[in-house]
Amino acid sequence: MADVKNYAAVTAAYWAFTLTDGALRMLVLLHFHHIGYSPLDLAFLFLLYEAMGILTNFFGGWIGARYGLKRTLFAGLGIQIIALCMLSALSTEWTIAFSVIYVMAAQALSGVAKDLTKMSSKSAIKLVVKDENQGLLFKWVALLTGSKNALKGLGFLLGGILLGGLGFENSLWAMAGMLAVVLIISVAGIKGELGKAKEKIKGKDLFSKTKEINYLSAARIFLFASRDVWFVVGVPVFLYSSFGWNFDQVGGFMAAWVIGYGIVQAYVPKLLRNTKSAGDAARAAKIWGAILASLPLLIAAGMSDKVQSAIGLSFNTNEVAYILVGGLLLFGAVFAVNSSVHSYLIVAYSDHDKVTLNVGFYYMANAIGRLGGTLLSGLVFQYAGLTACLLVSAGLLVTSFVLVAPLSRPSLK
Repeated sequence: MADVKNYAAVTAAYWAFTLTDGALRMLVLLHFHHIGYSPLDLAFLFLLYEAMGILTNFFGGWIGARYGLKRTLFAGLGIQIIALCMLSALSTEWTIAFSVIYVMAAQALSGVAKDLTKMSSKSAIKLVVKDENQGLLFKWVALLTGSKNALKGLGFLLGGILLGGLGFENSLWAMAGMLAVVLIISVAGIKGELGKAKEKIKGKDLFSKTKEINYLSAARIFLFASRDVWFVVGVPVFLYSSFGWNFDQVGGFMAAWVIGYGIVQAYVPKLLRNTKSAGDAARAAKIWGAILASLPLLIAAGMSDKVQSAIGLSFNTNEVAYILVGGLLLFGAVFAVNSSVHSYLIVAYSDHDKVTLNVGFYYMANAIGRLGGTLLSGLVFQYAGLTACLLVSAGLLVTSFVLVAPLSRPSLK
């Protein structure tokens, strides 16, 4: 019972953190685009955020297994408060080059904070669900992942609203104050140890993984790169600059996309009600991975003048907007199924003592994918446009599908 109460407290803190994380991303993106930063400049603002996630997940898993998950949670909340305060000190009198470096450094701290809190909450699930109850484990993983993304979507909306209502600096102070309260409550409420390994963790344990975890982690790289190649810079800037949407509208759409994505994730166990084992989930990952790979191609085709001409059609700006928005919403739903199944598999493939290490390793792969997708989003959008971003996304998804093909049942025991 103690672990369940601690898990609930960890998850509540993670939810609060996620809300500010989503708001911060939208604040940074819209604020710096508005003052004249190029798409590539915007991508660079998020590079260290993703890069630090690679190191944090890799070593954070070891720290969590050795010292317990509550320490990684407290550290994550504290570091995010520092990052928010640091960004609030940004001066408009600084050069663009120095400002980019400064914001990248603050975003690096935020990236560390995000992955410490995420690893803490997702690892804790394994500790409160028995191995024989795989159906419940699937539901809990889906619920946590879905609720997290719904809150991140609300954070996007909150970021757009705060930027228009309070301005950049005051918004950052407000979020820092909220997280400070959450940190104080968490320190007072979480008791004992959570997730501390019974045996000493050796250096080789950081690299020693089963083949299923290696394949799944590699697939995760390309899965999330396929999303971020259009999501981070391409789509929000395209909506703002090409369709003339304002901050609230851009933030609202990005929020709706992530909230819808989160809701679908939470309902995946009902959608895939026959998924009662890792083997069932592996088969689902292959089927839904193939469906997802086709969607960016269809959206790109609908936006292409050449394709329209070839089939005797000509869409106006509003019709193209409907194709893009509708297609991306469908992409989000199918992507949610894939992400939820993958998130369940990494927990199912892990034993109790190594769950934190394996989750850390897996989300290190996730961070690598987000880093690559973030860089590609700025580069491809700046030099080839949004349609090219979607075509690159399709290629990355095909690679992810190839990597999940060998998955079957776990071979841990």
